[in-house]
Amino acid sequence: MKVAVDAMGGDYAPDEIVLGALQAAKEYTKEDLEIVLVGDQAQITQSLDRHGNWKSFNITVHHASEVIDMHESPGAAVRKKKDASVVVATSLVKQGRCDVAICAGSTGAAVAAALLGLGRIKGIERPAIATPMPNLTGTTVLLDSGANVDSKPKHLVQNAIMGAIYAEYVLNIPRPRVGLLNIGEEESKGNEQAFATYPLLKQLNTVNFIGNVEGRDIPKGTVDVVVCDGFVGNIVLKLGEGLASAILQLVKESIKTSGFWTKMASMLVLPALRGLKKKLDYAEYGGAPLLGVNGGFIICHGSSRAKAIKNAIRVAKEFTEQDVVAHIRENIAKEGVVTNE
Repeated sequence: MKVAVDAMGGDYAPDEIVLGALQAAKEYTKEDLEIVLVGDQAQITQSLDRHGNWKSFNITVHHASEVIDMHESPGAAVRKKKDASVVVATSLVKQGRCDVAICAGSTGAAVAAALLGLGRIKGIERPAIATPMPNLTGTTVLLDSGANVDSKPKHLVQNAIMGAIYAEYVLNIPRPRVGLLNIGEEESKGNEQAFATYPLLKQLNTVNFIGNVEGRDIPKGTVDVVVCDGFVGNIVLKLGEGLASAILQLVKESIKTSGFWTKMASMLVLPALRGLKKKLDYAEYGGAPLLGVNGGFIICHGSSRAKAIKNAIRVAKEFTEQDVVAHIRENIAKEGVVTNE
């Protein structure tokens, strides 16, 4: 298996990207996995050299002379900069030279590169980013979390099918519960989009649709896959990240300002707090797959450091091993009549 990593994308590229790739290479050293770092060869090689004898690991460098910056128009930049690292990484997947691509740079550029470079799976009109979010019992997949901010009901139906596939085959959730994000559980609640989407989801044969769910159902773990458009999904995702960080910070400040005995008692719960921090850390989840494109593509947080990149490579590996794209093709074909409405 070959994983193409855009080494120039993200706030801490290329050093943190390279370090994450090295950590993954060490962890999977006994497995048939090659990591291809795509970007400026000189910069990447210098970064690799700073971390010791990297040539003993299954890592190669594929030169790309251009980088797409965050401020650039995604579609225009992808079309103009043919040798940009994210474009080249995508083309390696398209050509069959790599199995999956990973990008931590501009999300817009990543989605544009994947759409233009890989195309869509037949029956999918808009791809979706499927982001895993921690809950009380495990993980809930949220999609779309930012690829498509204006969705029609048929797009949400396609998201439900793709999200269920990912939850089942990668997260190992048998017959995942799929819910439509709404302002209430009743079928009569919601806007025009929700009204039109609900009956379409009820018709699906390959999806375990449980009805409308509310935002609080995500952290409670009463649903495995939550479907919404990218505008709402991105807000939910960013709120969740910010809230998790704020809670951990409030706990730290409370301990610091407390009395002696409270501080002593807090030492007993320190392991539990560390476990909570790990569960709420987006870096532990690595990256989110862009579902619906005709190939493997993983999108990482723009501020990803080495740990997040290492885990993104794990996600890419699992995504490829489980042949998620093929399963999506199969289920979309089964539900073709519904998704075309």
